[in-house]
Amino acid sequence: MRYSYTIIGAGRQGVAIAYDLALRGDAARIVLGEMDERVGAAAVERLRLLAPSSPCTFESQRCDASDSSSVRMAIKNTNVTISAAPYRFNALLAELAIDCGSSFCDLGGNTQIVRRELALDGRARARRVSVVPDCGLAPGLSNHLAAHGVASLDQPRSVRVFCGGLPQRPVGPLGYKLVFSFEGLINEYSGVGEYLRDGKPVNVPALTEVEAVEFDAPIGSLEAAVTSGGTSTCPESWRGRLERYEYKTLRWPGHWKVVRALFELGAFEPDLVLDDGRRFAPRETLRALFESRLAYPDVDDVVVLRVVVEGQHQGKARCLTYELFDRRDPKTGFSAMERSTAFPAALVAHLQARGEVASGAAPLELSVPAKLYFDELPLHDVQVRLRDS
Repeated sequence: MRYSYTIIGAGRQGVAIAYDLALRGDAARIVLGEMDERVGAAAVERLRLLAPSSPCTFESQRCDASDSSSVRMAIKNTNVTISAAPYRFNALLAELAIDCGSSFCDLGGNTQIVRRELALDGRARARRVSVVPDCGLAPGLSNHLAAHGVASLDQPRSVRVFCGGLPQRPVGPLGYKLVFSFEGLINEYSGVGEYLRDGKPVNVPALTEVEAVEFDAPIGSLEAAVTSGGTSTCPESWRGRLERYEYKTLRWPGHWKVVRALFELGAFEPDLVLDDGRRFAPRETLRALFESRLAYPDVDDVVVLRVVVEGQHQGKARCLTYELFDRRDPKTGFSAMERSTAFPAALVAHLQARGEVASGAAPLELSVPAKLYFDELPLHDVQVRLRDS
C-alpha cells in the first residue's frame, strides 16, 4: 500500500524527510507546504533529481504555518503530516492535522510545546489518528534508543545520552559550525535540562556541568554540557522506573567556556535594558553573527550520538551502549545533521501511515514500538552500533 504525506517546511530537513519517504516510506504522493513558493519549487526539482526511480509524485503548495486555512489546504487527504517548521508552530499544526484526519509528527525540541501536543490525546483518539512529537535526532532517535534499552532490561536503572552536531574539525572562535537553525540552538542553550536523579525530577541549568567524553577516532575527546529539551518527556515517562535520566550536548573542547561567557554578558537576551536606560536586542545581533560567521560552507559536519542504558538483566549487571556516527553524504548532498534528524522522523511517519502507532497523542518512547523502530532504522539508512556488556 502507498501513502500520502505532507511536509510543512521545504528547507533542509523537509527535503531530507521527503527524500527518505520517497525511497523508503511507500509514498504515493508527497506535498511540500512552504511559504516561499520559490523554495518549494526548488525543493521539488531537487527531489525529482535525487529520486528519479520513486513512483511517488512531488508537489509544492504555498503554505504559511501560522495560517490555518493554508495549512488545511496543504494537508487535505494526507495520511501523515510531518512538521519541519520551527517548533513554535507544532501545537497548532498538530491540532489542524487532527481536524483533517491526518496523523502528525514533528522534529520537536521544546518540551513545553510537546506537552500542549500531548494534551490533544482525546481529540486524536476520536479522529483515529496518532500524534507523536519530538521525532528528530535529540530529542527523537536518542530517546527511542533509550526506550529500546529500557525494554531490553529486567530492571533498568540509568540512562545517559550524549549528542552533538559538529564540524568535522574545530573551526572559528567557538569551534563550531551552525548545523541547524539559530532559534533551535538558542532554545537548547537556554532554560534547564529536565532530568531524573535519584528517581526524582530535577531541573539543571543549561550550560553547566561540563565534562569530558571520549570517543573512538576520528573524534577523540569532546566536552558535554547540560542543554534544554533533549530529555523531552522521558523523565516523566519513566519516573518510578529509572533512578537517572540525563542528556548532554557534545561540542569540541573550549566551546562551552565561550558560550557561557556570551550568556552571562546577556547576548542571548531578546531585549536588554542597561543601567543607563539604553535598550538593545542582543539576540538579533547574535543571530546575524552566527548565521553569517559560523556557516563554514566548506567544512562538512558530523553527528555523534551515544546512549548508555544500565541496569540488571536476569540477575546480572548489564550495560547497553548505542552509538551513531554519521557524515555528510556526497551523493545526495545531505549533511550529517539533515540525515540524522530527518530519516528517523521519516521512519516514525512511515510507521504511523502503516498503522503501527496507536491512535492518540503520546510520547515517542511510549507510542512507537521500540523493537520495530530499532529494527527498521537500517532500512532508513540510520546505522546504530550496539555494544552489550
